[in-house]
Amino acid sequence: MIRKIIHVDMDAFYASIEQRDYPEYRGKPLAVGRAAERGVVAAASYEARKWGVRSAMPSMTAMSRCPGLIFVPARFDVYRDVSISIRKIFLNYTDLVEPLSLDEAYLDVTSNKFHVPSATLIARDIRRRIKRNTGLTASAGVSINKFLAKVASDYKKPDGLFVVPPEEAEAFAAGLTIEQFWGVGRVTAQKMHRLGIHAGSDLKRYEEAELIRLFGKAGSTYFWNARGVDFREVTPERIRKSLGAESTFEKDLDDALELQEKLLEIAKEVWERLERRYFAGRTITLKLKYADFREISRRKTLPEATRKFETFWAVAKELLAAAHPWHGTGWQYWQNGQDTQSIQNTRKIRLMGLSVSNAYEGGGMKYRQTLLDFGDEEA
Repeated sequence: MIRKIIHVDMDAFYASIEQRDYPEYRGKPLAVGRAAERGVVAAASYEARKWGVRSAMPSMTAMSRCPGLIFVPARFDVYRDVSISIRKIFLNYTDLVEPLSLDEAYLDVTSNKFHVPSATLIARDIRRRIKRNTGLTASAGVSINKFLAKVASDYKKPDGLFVVPPEEAEAFAAGLTIEQFWGVGRVTAQKMHRLGIHAGSDLKRYEEAELIRLFGKAGSTYFWNARGVDFREVTPERIRKSLGAESTFEKDLDDALELQEKLLEIAKEVWERLERRYFAGRTITLKLKYADFREISRRKTLPEATRKFETFWAVAKELLAAAHPWHGTGWQYWQNGQDTQSIQNTRKIRLMGLSVSNAYEGGGMKYRQTLLDFGDEEA
């Protein structure tokens, strides 16, 4: 059976919400994030993108590229509420909705609630309802599988609709650059270029076994995608494997008290997410990135899933002590919660993160996912 898949992608989601809510920002280059030395652009308006400003770009770089760039703080509660209202629109058409982030999702409308045979008509109606209900625009791609639908949604951005019909699927995939293929990042793209692979048509010249030899299990995906084939289904139910949070500091830190405060802030944020998503896991992992960008991680697996913040916090402190020991007695005081003198360490820390994984297999772990954690906006 030929499936009918829609990929809906909101246009500059965070930035568009800010321009919607604050008319003085409309038509101006705007970035959601912090205008700070360690700040990062979470999203950029299309006016800012004309200057080369992109999500995940350091704020200082963005400001150098676009001198008149306006920075506004993120309002994630607002973005989440808008995302929920958009998902309700999706669910009017089908229960097979797979969110990828706050601003994009796959829909399988092969069998839909309105018995409409055309996925294109459904995509057009969804975009119309999103615009009417939220004041925001969305772009959509329609095709026979997830791979083609996602690529198609980017073709006529912003506020566009692009369709890849079944009879054109293979030729469409053959004409794509390899950077447009699912799972091909910068390093893989460079390796493919060295092999003379620049487009889907180049990938088609390779046998599946040869691509697996060159690229591991992903080689099989490349083989089929180059032929316009993607076997993945739209799956609204997922099992979360891990959950965490991290923070890049305004300045590199080497003071025990300051690091204790930052670790506690991160631990509280992670614990709030755990409780909100009814998640429990046995393995706690600490991630540190030093001033020279070297990264290390330390983890501890408990006999059973952590259920109390006190246990989680104790393990977090233990991991930091093991990963980044202080000289002298200051660290021992810190560990015991006593008055602490500042003990300096030559290896300053710029980023710290905590995560929980090795999910508990009991009740409450499998859930119908409505949202994923906030991430960098891509479109």
